[in-house]
Amino acid sequence: MTKEPGAENEWRGWRAATEDALYGPGGFYRRPEGPAGHFRTSVHASPLFAAAVARLLCQVDEALGRPERLDFTDLGAGRGELVTGVLTALPADVAARTRAYAVELAERPADLDGRIDWRDELPESLTGLLFANEWLDNVPVDVAETDPAGVPRHVLVAPDGTERLGEPLGEPLGDGPAADWLARWWPLPAEPGARAEIGLPRDLAWAAAVRRIERGLAVAVDYTHALGARPPFGTLTGFREGRETTPVPDGSCDITAHVALDACAAAGSAEGSTEGAAPRLLTQREALRALEVTGARPPLTLATTDPAGYVRALARAGEAAELTATGGLGDFGWLLQPVGIDPTPL
Repeated sequence: MTKEPGAENEWRGWRAATEDALYGPGGFYRRPEGPAGHFRTSVHASPLFAAAVARLLCQVDEALGRPERLDFTDLGAGRGELVTGVLTALPADVAARTRAYAVELAERPADLDGRIDWRDELPESLTGLLFANEWLDNVPVDVAETDPAGVPRHVLVAPDGTERLGEPLGEPLGDGPAADWLARWWPLPAEPGARAEIGLPRDLAWAAAVRRIERGLAVAVDYTHALGARPPFGTLTGFREGRETTPVPDGSCDITAHVALDACAAAGSAEGSTEGAAPRLLTQREALRALEVTGARPPLTLATTDPAGYVRALARAGEAAELTATGGLGDFGWLLQPVGIDPTPL
């Protein structure tokens, strides 16, 4: 029997399929329009977000004793919007000591600030703040689903997004660690159709990032869920041109899933270099309020004394409200992982 060309690669796990669809030649994240052409993150919602990150970098600077060189790393930098905004918002004396890195697989934007070191992998050693905004949700993961007999199996996907169940977890793919991860962090019930995303690759990616920090703080920001409250059918989805869509691993859309930040925190803490304060998990609403982004309306008296200033302050309040909104961006999780500093900034 003769196989059709490529037939052996038609059905794959979601992790391999997503890796190619997002980061392979012609992949979604290599497109010229960048992520901002398809969805709106906190960075794109308001410059208040970058200003808050700049305040956090200043807190890290103080915790480090104002070193001669302060590193700021934007991990999963998109087109450099966050790192550009942070440099703009920093006080001049801090900006003069800051070495800014943007880590992204796409080509360097032609108009990017010359002070920014654009690269496709993290520097070997960092002292300062590493900030990963909506990076971990795009670290590809495999998906597991409980079959009618109550057995968790790999979910396989074709290039058009069609799915079918594959081998049971732990069989022949050498995925014992994946099964162990599910047992600890996302136990699947026996009910047919229950699904989970196997977050082990994200744990490993986060631990590897934290490992690069000599002293400082690593922050991951993403939609998240916690042990004991995982979504029963998973969160895998797609985004195209500003709309949520069925995930199809053909490079036409973003493919994303929420992040088990509690598991990532444990993986980061397991790194031998992370002596210092314990990691913290906050909502974005809590984190940004601590960084002076409150959404409070300006006093009406300002409308009389400074009408233009009142309009500007009102616009900022609206942007802050969007960044901290319940049911929206405010529900993002912030994982703060300190390395060699205590207490944790923020």
